Amino acid sequence: MAKIMKIPFLKILRYLLHVLLPRTCAHCREDLRYPDDGPLCPACRANLEPIPELHCKKCGVPLDSGGEYCFNCRGHKGGVALDFAVSAFVFNPELRTLIHEFKYRGRRGLAGPLGLELAKAYDRYPRLKPYNFAMPVPLFREKEKERGFNQSRLLAEVLGREKKLFMLEGAVERIRNTPSQTGLTKKERLENMNGAFKVTRPELVKGRRVLIIDDVATTLATVSELAGRLKKAGAAGAAVFTLAREP
Repeated sequence: MAKIMKIPFLKILRYLLHVLLPRTCAHCREDLRYPDDGPLCPACRANLEPIPELHCKKCGVPLDSGGEYCFNCRGHKGGVALDFAVSAFVFNPELRTLIHEFKYRGRRGLAGPLGLELAKAYDRYPRLKPYNFAMPVPLFREKEKERGFNQSRLLAEVLGREKKLFMLEGAVERIRNTPSQTGLTKKERLENMNGAFKVTRPELVKGRRVLIIDDVATTLATVSELAGRLKKAGAAGAAVFTLAREP
């Protein structure tokens, strides 16, 4: 008796959608092949740069030579509210394009693949394990309304689902609509973020180790201010995990 061949309807549907609505690489804009699932073509995907093993134990910036800490962190390793910061990738052109498409062009669908990349990188950092309460960096209410979503929250939701983290909802509010940090010095960024956050439900953070999730780490001014507020409210610790790190 001849075997009845099963028709892979989903594959056929996916192929037809690809023919009717061809997809392009988010970075180089070349056509994606039918089997390509992600937003980047294989060549651009291969150009993503994981944070090297040699990175600062405090701020997470890649190091060019030996040592445990970068020049900026050597003198005040214990003087910052933030326990430490680590990231999944270097903020290179391919990743910059993806994050800008996600953040500024409303491509919410990128939260899935980017969040999964964050989850894959999570296992490279065993010291993140004690921080099992996750919190995205809050956006100012009007800014989130204008954008339509908080990109850090969407990333945190994927990471929390994949790694079984507890999400802290409504514990912190951004109470100041701070000007853009672009173009500011590190000192100016710290001053700009002063008083930007308020812990509205301290009972949710007291005694807990909180993992702050964000898309890009630059000077860490924003997350340092948030970490300080969390610790003043009684948090046992505050570390940061981001998708990208500017070198």
